[in-house]
Amino acid sequence: MQFYQPQDARKHTTTPYVTGSSVVGIKFDGGVMLASDTLASYGSLARYVDFQRIKKIGDYTLVGASGELSDFQYIEKILSELVVNDFCLDDGYTLTPKEIYSYLTRVLYNRRSKLDPLWNQLVVAGHRDGEAFLGVVDLYGSSWEDDTVATGYGAYMAQPLLRKGYRPDLTANEAKKLLEDCLRVLWYRDARALNKIQVAIVTNDGVNISDSYHLDAFWDLDSAAPQTCLLYTSPSPRDRQKS
Repeated sequence: MQFYQPQDARKHTTTPYVTGSSVVGIKFDGGVMLASDTLASYGSLARYVDFQRIKKIGDYTLVGASGELSDFQYIEKILSELVVNDFCLDDGYTLTPKEIYSYLTRVLYNRRSKLDPLWNQLVVAGHRDGEAFLGVVDLYGSSWEDDTVATGYGAYMAQPLLRKGYRPDLTANEAKKLLEDCLRVLWYRDARALNKIQVAIVTNDGVNISDSYHLDAFWDLDSAAPQTCLLYTSPSPRDRQKS
């Protein structure tokens, strides 16, 4: 028996293969900051240890990604084309962070509706004309904005720390320390995390993405070592008589 196989048959991505873990972000006084590790995992294998998951889009926008990294590379490509087309219009206007964010919500929802989603959670951060922006888009096209965000496992482990440490008047140094503390906790707790990280900042002056560097960590577990446990045993009748 022969089965019909159309020439234009396509295979949809049914599960992510090479993935990145959490991205964390926070607003501070004068800008927005994102941070992530640089690990790309092939299943449970720590395959690529210097993969940049935070990208500059335009002059005032950052996009960070969790999930399937080949899909993120595709998203980066279409965003680059969007920025080039915007530049070619030469109308004196450039896309704002919120407009790029809105565009991504339509792209991801469109792919989800075709049952061929882009397997990513995207963090969009920007700062323009004195206004900070921070939002998340997931593979379903769902989106939300907040003062602190975290994707992946960080939504469970890092978001409570971010909410506890957030203040509207945070300085850049305080925000960086808070993000580093969150990524350190994720390194301890998340099997798909790494202590090699990047921090990106966007202000009215533009975008700056740091070189990757290693977090210090504390692995002295002497205090957590089990203590000697003395089991209580009832005295024998002979011991009772002696007492």
